[in-house]
Amino acid sequence: MKNKLVLWGTNGSDERILIALELRPDDNKVDIWSFPDAVATEEFSQQLFNDWRDNKEVAFPEGSNKQERELTITDSLLPDDIKVERGDLINRAQTEWHFVVLSSKLARVYSTELEELGTKINALQEYSKDVWEELKSFWEKVQQQVQDRNLLREHADDIRERTNNLFAVMKTMREKANEQFRKVSKENLEKLYESLSKVEQELQENFRFQPLFEELKNLQRQFRKVKLTREDRNKVWDRLDAAFKKVKEIRFGEESSEGKSSSNRSERRLSGLDEAINKMQKSIERDQRDLQGENERIARTDGQLEAQIRQAKIMMIEERIRSKEEKLKDMVKTRDSLEKKIEQERKREEKRKEEERLKEAEKAAKAKIAQQIEQQKEELKGMEDKLEKAADALGSGSQQVTETPTPQEQTKEEKTAQSEEKEGMMHAIGATLGESLSEVIDTAKAVAKVVGDKIEDAAEEVGEEIKESFEEFKEALEETGEEIREVVEEVVEDLKGDEENEDKESAGKED
Repeated sequence: MKNKLVLWGTNGSDERILIALELRPDDNKVDIWSFPDAVATEEFSQQLFNDWRDNKEVAFPEGSNKQERELTITDSLLPDDIKVERGDLINRAQTEWHFVVLSSKLARVYSTELEELGTKINALQEYSKDVWEELKSFWEKVQQQVQDRNLLREHADDIRERTNNLFAVMKTMREKANEQFRKVSKENLEKLYESLSKVEQELQENFRFQPLFEELKNLQRQFRKVKLTREDRNKVWDRLDAAFKKVKEIRFGEESSEGKSSSNRSERRLSGLDEAINKMQKSIERDQRDLQGENERIARTDGQLEAQIRQAKIMMIEERIRSKEEKLKDMVKTRDSLEKKIEQERKREEKRKEEERLKEAEKAAKAKIAQQIEQQKEELKGMEDKLEKAADALGSGSQQVTETPTPQEQTKEEKTAQSEEKEGMMHAIGATLGESLSEVIDTAKAVAKVVGDKIEDAAEEVGEEIKESFEEFKEALEETGEEIREVVEEVVEDLKGDEENEDKESAGKED
């Protein structure tokens, strides 16, 4: 934003003149030069437009007329006898220059405050946190004005440079203080470590829980009071927390120690978030009270500049409240999402426990069913032994039939007796096989029924997958019984066919 303006106009005699205006913000004045057309040569006018407006030195010729006017927001910037071709430029310069004057006044106020801070800092013998916070608060206030564009760039740059120099001085003093603080922290850390080591040693050697617990509480109170760096404080806290958990686990069992599941961590985080939300709400309430106080003070303010400064402070507080309210909204959203996450984690935990219970039930059911299957296999093996015995008996009968004398050597009575003997033997074999087959089939059906019943009982606990597997096993047992029946029937039919053929051959030979 420039403090100089050049444009063409006319005077009271309607003569063409070149007009140059310059603002003096510290004095709230405007210098006005007018150059007649005879003086305002092409070369000079170009120097005004190009060089003088950019704050370069330009020699004014003789014959110019200079006036000085007070800058106000209501009165015209030019005298009444001067008219310009671009009145909008004058109006714009008048409003902009009024802002420049106010910004310069604000910059001078900040400059005075900064000088006082510089005097206070230079008088310090050691680092002061209160002075640091005061300087920090001052810079935040200036930065807010810069962000709101209430300070011109050159003013802001000047204040920033001077403030940075004071910060550098404070940082040097703070580094010295921090070095001393680290030494004190190291000494306190060693003392706390020594006390904690004694407690940890006693935890290994005896079971005096209550005295040890009280000693840990005393160490905790001492820990909160002593000076420690953040790193050393975290180290002590980790060992102190571990010692507390160890005492509780030894005394009350592992369940007494703080939960380590994700749901417990989320619940602890939710508790901390609720506390942070409460603090933020209280902070907003304090800012609102400050805002109300500033509004009351601005009504009693004497002087326009003080009122403008109050207004600037009100803007700062309002901006701070707005920022905190946005943070509060984010925190509330985080809390809502965290509550949903905790609910989901609880459901997942319940589901995991239910799945573990079902897996245990499935495992037990599988073991029980496997035992039943082994028993049924033993029974089926017994049925196979009976079938083998029946087959051996059948083989010996066939051998006896093969070793009978030829029809020429047999008498009719012998043939009749032999035929009756064969029929009796076939009847016995058929009965034996029938009984064996019936036992096999009955056993297979019994096994299928028992296993089926076990399947139905177990299916309720372990699900459809196991039920389907044992339905297939049941069908396999039934099919096995049917195959055995078919095999035995085929053997019996073959034996009957062999007997009929022998009878026919005997009859043919007799004929």
